[in-house]
Amino acid sequence: MALQPIIIKKVKKAAHGHHGGAWKIAYADFVTAMMAFFLLMWLISMTTQEQKAGLAEYFAPAALSPATSGAGGMLYGTSLDTSGNKPSTPREKATGSAEQDERARPTSAGGASDLDASRPAASVQPNYSAMASLRQALQKMPDIAELSRNIVIEPTKEGVNVSLVDDDGRSMFREGSVDPHERTRRVLEALAPALRRLPNRLSITGYTSATRPGSARAGEPWNLTAGRALAVREILSGAGVPNENFASVVGRADTEPVFPDNPYIAPNRRVTVTLLNASPATPPNILR
Repeated sequence: MALQPIIIKKVKKAAHGHHGGAWKIAYADFVTAMMAFFLLMWLISMTTQEQKAGLAEYFAPAALSPATSGAGGMLYGTSLDTSGNKPSTPREKATGSAEQDERARPTSAGGASDLDASRPAASVQPNYSAMASLRQALQKMPDIAELSRNIVIEPTKEGVNVSLVDDDGRSMFREGSVDPHERTRRVLEALAPALRRLPNRLSITGYTSATRPGSARAGEPWNLTAGRALAVREILSGAGVPNENFASVVGRADTEPVFPDNPYIAPNRRVTVTLLNASPATPPNILR
């Protein structure tokens, strides 16, 4: 009987290939993200409310008051900067320089310049917190891009102005009427929660454009502007703004156009809601 051959199998075990360092990269990204998060939390805890408001204003998109130039745009050749401010005219610049020179002159004790110098600087600074809150409220509207040409938010000496401005092809109120369009109502209802939270009192003022010679006047201007301002107040009140927050509701007719050189154009028709600055307390030693 023949013997079967013995077969021996030799299996060569090769070392496993290198798995790579992808996990190290992922772990490094995770550690970096956590470090950035805790650094951000530390910075937030160290900043004041004014600094936070300034940061929010810096990063807020400027779509609510776009810069335009040339013959088109809401202000017809008068540009708006990224903060929504209209550049000063030569007369305004001259007036501002004269006021600064007047404040710089020495006066007797108890004079007007001493009183101005004693007031806190914060009372004349733009209310960035209010502006940021209003812009954030409007950015939640789905059609804010369409309405951006009709909304101007800008700081003034009195406080912060929120103006609902007519534009060629799009008005905020029906022609010659105190009835607002639905888009105007949506804008005001979007602003109401922010206005309700802010401590500023509100002054609402209506304006209209002048009537071209030979044209029929669309409503009596004083009643028209006062009625539109009152309609804005009623919408804000119905949206939750307390009655005690309203300081005044007035109509200015066509006496204060945005463009005195052309008082007939559409942007002169507007309703402005002003968030009034709080009056600074007079130091007791000033009156002695």
